[in-house]
Amino acid sequence: MLLVPLGGIVFFRVYENQLIQTTEGELIAQSAAIAAITAQFLTQHSGAELPLGPVARPPSPYSTGLLSSSVRSYENRPAGGWTPQLPVLDLNRNAVLPSRPDPIASNLEIHPAFAAAGKAIEPVLKGTQKLTLAGFRVLDPNGTIIAGRDDTGLSLAHVAEVENAMAGRYASVLRERVVQNPQPIYSISRGTSVRVFTALPILIDNRVAGIVYASRTPSNILREMFLKWETVALVLAFVLSATFVVGFIFARGIAGPIKALTDRSLKIGRGDRSALEPLRIHGNREIHALSTSMLETSRKLFDRNEYINTFANHVTHELKTPLTAIQGAAELLRDGGAELSTAEREKFLKNILNDTERASRLLNRLRELARADSVTIGGSCELPAVLEDIQGKFEDIEIVAEGDHSLPLSAENARIVLENMIDNSARHGASKIVFSLKQVAKGQQLLISDNGNGISAGNQDQIFDLFFTTRRASGGTGMGLGIIQALLKAHSASIALVPSEKGACFELHFPDTGK
Repeated sequence: MLLVPLGGIVFFRVYENQLIQTTEGELIAQSAAIAAITAQFLTQHSGAELPLGPVARPPSPYSTGLLSSSVRSYENRPAGGWTPQLPVLDLNRNAVLPSRPDPIASNLEIHPAFAAAGKAIEPVLKGTQKLTLAGFRVLDPNGTIIAGRDDTGLSLAHVAEVENAMAGRYASVLRERVVQNPQPIYSISRGTSVRVFTALPILIDNRVAGIVYASRTPSNILREMFLKWETVALVLAFVLSATFVVGFIFARGIAGPIKALTDRSLKIGRGDRSALEPLRIHGNREIHALSTSMLETSRKLFDRNEYINTFANHVTHELKTPLTAIQGAAELLRDGGAELSTAEREKFLKNILNDTERASRLLNRLRELARADSVTIGGSCELPAVLEDIQGKFEDIEIVAEGDHSLPLSAENARIVLENMIDNSARHGASKIVFSLKQVAKGQQLLISDNGNGISAGNQDQIFDLFFTTRRASGGTGMGLGIIQALLKAHSASIALVPSEKGACFELHFPDTGK
């Protein structure tokens, strides 16, 4: 926002061009008045013998090409019609010419009528110059000065703009301004480096009867700004206020929240769980969404890390027991040698085989748990079809499906969940399992109830803990419900134990995805 005023350089260029055109317009108006007075004087006091210049004709391109866009013909003007002369100078199109050449001596005599007109118009020129600060000279048709300063009698016919006016065309140019007495301190009223020159023909009967040659330094843009300092101050105050407002909004709505979010991410990267708190100010919806997503992802990573650590400890503990037993039995067989009886040797070998089988079951269950953690999300299946496919593995169990039939799991994932549930019920003495699927307010509910031995009150809080089992002696690994819970969690679903009169009853809840 603070850099926006630099774009004012373009505005300054446009405004400076406007000042130049304003100056040219004023010179045209003043020259036209002087030309009219001079033409009237010549008409009244000269008679028919007044020598006039050429007939005004369309302009021909100036030899250097610098005046071709700033000349105007006075030929073929309609009688009594309006022929306004508009300013034509443009800083972007007209070159700035060198300073005006000095007048030179002329071999042509000034006609008495022109000399008389010059003396008559001289007071008008001086009075106008005092009020407008413009310089005026009146020339005869030959370009000789007849009124103006101290160079009366000298010729300006060699000057480009005068040459065009002598041919009956208005001409205006920009020339370098020459400062006669340079000031050591820059003056805002004398800071312009160009001067506007205009040459307006004096016409009598559409013939050139002289030229009004005028010049003036345009107003300096700094001076204009100084004269309008109140407006400039208001604009500056507005820019500063807008900058403050935009900066405040940016800091509060974008920069501040992003900085806070960056600090949070660095703390989370260092393992600081206290950084998992929402930002005090989110600024806008996009940053709020980004913050929520980042914190939720970080929270899941923390939970996942804790889960992996806990899981690794459980796995180490569970595998350590059979491995220790295997190692001990192997050492006894090695150290006892021939001293061991056949029965003792068989016992140790049986222990080794049993512990090896348990370790193998644990590894298989770990593989199933890993698959449950990385299943493909989505899909659906028909509950009766999946149960019918599983029924063959549990011929002694009566499986009943009730209610809705469409389950929001793929057939493969549904088979993993249901088969583990049926296996758990069968191992706890169940002979009948009922699957009741129904639509609820926020999704689907699947109730799985059996007529088995149920779960004691003391074990109900631990059944979802990995490796917790009441059937360790018979080969239980305590990972069945853990596998089910991991797979359901991947589908944003949940499993919970609910009270039942007989056996065990589990509730599986599948949230509505809105699809």
